[in-house]
Amino acid sequence: MKRLLSIVMMTICLISVTILVSCASTNVSRVSSEAVIDLTGDWNDTDVRLVCDDLVDACLSSPRLARFEAQNNRLPIVLVGTFRNDSDEHIDTSIITSKMQNSIINSGRADFMASNSQRTETRKEIMNQQAWSNPDDAKSIANEAAADFMLQGSVKTIVQKSGKRSVRTYFVYAELIDIESGMVIWTGENDSIKKVVTEASVRW
Repeated sequence: MKRLLSIVMMTICLISVTILVSCASTNVSRVSSEAVIDLTGDWNDTDVRLVCDDLVDACLSSPRLARFEAQNNRLPIVLVGTFRNDSDEHIDTSIITSKMQNSIINSGRADFMASNSQRTETRKEIMNQQAWSNPDDAKSIANEAAADFMLQGSVKTIVQKSGKRSVRTYFVYAELIDIESGMVIWTGENDSIKKVVTEASVRW
């Protein structure tokens, strides 16, 4: 009898919990895009913004880029290449490259070269123009600008953990490479992102 009563009470509890969960509503609130929100301690949009702005500013302030501009009487043309994720968590590095691109373009201190995929699409459009557009309006073949430098890099992490507490430090490296010579003319590192994460205790 006691066992049957326990089973009945457990069933009632489970049903009650299910009803409460199903009746719970999702609460959504809007915040500023500049707001710093850390829910898990993982890499987030604030980290991307801070790191990319810092590295691009340091890169474009390089004396060698200033020398290039003076010698060639024009802004350097920069192409953002691959940023590898060598960290211990999933990081969409395409967001990093896009942010780097925005920072370079908006700086006004360098011209930016379209990516390989973008140029492939514009080349198809040029070929279509050669076949179908007025010859006086069609854009010329093999008249693209050529990038002078490529910006590449990687993201790495160091994690220290003790009990429910951990410290995550992010290292973002960047290198500017002279495409013609293959020489690295600038390197940068940002290790300003450090987070202390304390796991919540489970209470019943």
